[in-house]
Amino acid sequence: MNKSATLLDIANALGISTGTVHRALHDNPGVSAATKARVLEMAKRLGYRPNLAARYLSSKRRFKVSVNTLQGTTSFWDEVRAGVVEQASALLMENVEIEFRTYPRLGEGEEEAFQAALKDQVDGIICFPSRPENLRTWIRRASSSRVPVICVATDAPNSGRLAVVAVDTMVSGSLAADLMGRFLRGTGKVALTLSELAITEHAEKRRAFESTLRSFYPQMKLQEVIEDHDIESEAYDKCRKLFKAHPDLAGMYITTEASIPVLKAARDAGILDTMTVITTDLFPALVQEIRSGEVEATIYQRPRTQGRMAFRVLHDFLIESGSRTHQVTIAPHLVMRGNLDFFLQRQMDLSSEARNGRTRIAREWVSA
Repeated sequence: MNKSATLLDIANALGISTGTVHRALHDNPGVSAATKARVLEMAKRLGYRPNLAARYLSSKRRFKVSVNTLQGTTSFWDEVRAGVVEQASALLMENVEIEFRTYPRLGEGEEEAFQAALKDQVDGIICFPSRPENLRTWIRRASSSRVPVICVATDAPNSGRLAVVAVDTMVSGSLAADLMGRFLRGTGKVALTLSELAITEHAEKRRAFESTLRSFYPQMKLQEVIEDHDIESEAYDKCRKLFKAHPDLAGMYITTEASIPVLKAARDAGILDTMTVITTDLFPALVQEIRSGEVEATIYQRPRTQGRMAFRVLHDFLIESGSRTHQVTIAPHLVMRGNLDFFLQRQMDLSSEARNGRTRIAREWVSA
């Protein structure tokens, strides 16, 4: 019996969404009798007690949470934000206000968003620290004021943050290298793109990729590492120069969501058909590239799960007043042409279930 069992524990045990578990436990429509019976049985087996959520709902105090993230060029950050909303709904936190503060580019408006959140006296902050060295002072200030900070997607080391929720970057980078080595039979020149080496997540992916190539495929040579700063035009221009300098480039690992401009640059340079490409995450434009075989594989970082877990950690801190730091590492998913349709259908099913339970968004703040 686990007295701290949550809706997510029940959902994971049954392989269903937390929204479905919530509706089943509260006898809401949209759940079959068979599913409801399974949920109730698993809740009993795990010793689930809705004491934490009940305590939170009984509080007269409203809680404000600020979610500070990039606007993004694909669906990645939309998925992170959706995950936050879904988890708030699943935990029955109807007296929480979520304020989304978004900024357009890496480092532009990031500190201003954090400052605005503190000025607004929020109770917790979920943020993407693209400039950890600039945010450390702000995070420490929040921590000293008992405002917990959860880093999502990448870490801000030595900042006093409460937790980091991110995909396993070392697994992602080493997996990409091993796939690349196998596809290219252990020979050839490869390159890598990332947003910035200053971002912990990208530096770790690069390190894991390079280390795996060196250990298992020593005849393969890593060429330039391109920093595109999440600017599509910059990614395109730098890759065109790379492809002109190395027309025999055999492989490309794209660690960010900015894969389409890289693919366009390779196509315009006439080398896409001869190059093995491994990308990151999944969105409609990239789906077509995988279907056509232009992209061999993509390493999905599970952004919605990252958002859900970030809010869950924050929720537990707020209602338990804990102080222990956390590191939540999420295993990436490998998506290739063979499992693409199954993966997309699964994602669609989960999104449909989640839409039945959403929390209220107080307002949205967008950096100029």
